[in-house]
Amino acid sequence: MGDENLEQSNFQEEEGEVDFPEIVELPLEDVLDLHTFLPKEIPSLVEDYIQQVYQAGFKQVRIIHGKGKGIQRAIVHSILKRNPYVEALKVPPP
Repeated sequence: MGDENLEQSNFQEEEGEVDFPEIVELPLEDVLDLHTFLPKEIPSLVEDYIQQVYQAGFKQVRIIHGKGKGIQRAIVHSILKRNPYVEALKVPPP
């Protein structure tokens, strides 16, 4: 899909110290599955992802946020609705 990469880092806190492991580069694709990310990482991750896919020329992407109580869905939709790069938001039927 492109040579651009997203970066993901997970931090582990041990006895008051934060361990910064090696950054993992993820390929930029037209699907972003948020299941593996912490809720606090979602807002900045989605914002960065949208900017990168826009710059890479993607016309359409899919963001998988899961079902659950709908909290994460509301956060993702809020971010997408106010992002200037997002032309439309479509929710698949249940």
